[in-house]
Amino acid sequence: MKNTLTAWLIFNLVGVIGVVVQLSALALFNRLLRGHYLFATIAALEITLLHNFVWHVRFTWRDVHGPVFTQLLRFHLSNGLISLAGNLLLMRLLVSGVHLPVLAANAIAIVCCSLVNFFVSHRWIFAASRPGRVVQL
Repeated sequence: MKNTLTAWLIFNLVGVIGVVVQLSALALFNRLLRGHYLFATIAALEITLLHNFVWHVRFTWRDVHGPVFTQLLRFHLSNGLISLAGNLLLMRLLVSGVHLPVLAANAIAIVCCSLVNFFVSHRWIFAASRPGRVVQL
C-alpha cells in the first residue's frame, strides 16, 4: 500500500494529464457551444472525471481492490460534485465577474478543487477496501 505522499504525487500526475484533457475538451466545447461556457465546462468536466477515475484505479490506488462501480459512484458523488460546484461557481465568478478568459478561469478552478478531491479520494473513495477500514456509501 502506498503512503499518502506517494498517492498524492501520483494523484497530481494524473491530475496534470487531466488538466490537459479538461482544457482541451473545454476549448473544443466552448468553440462548438459559443456563449454557453458553463455547459461546455460541464461536458469537459465529465470527460475529465472519467479519464481521471480510470487512471486513479490503474495507478494512484492500484493496490486498493473493491467494487469498481462503487468506486466510480463515490468518485462522481464526491470529486464530481466538488469539481462541478467548484468549477461552475469559480467559472461564473472569474469569467463573468472578473472577465478572465475561459481557459485561464478553468485552470484556476481546477487547482482550487484538487486538494479537496485528493483528500476525499484517499479517505473515502479508495479507502473502503483497505485492510481494517470499513467505509459505507
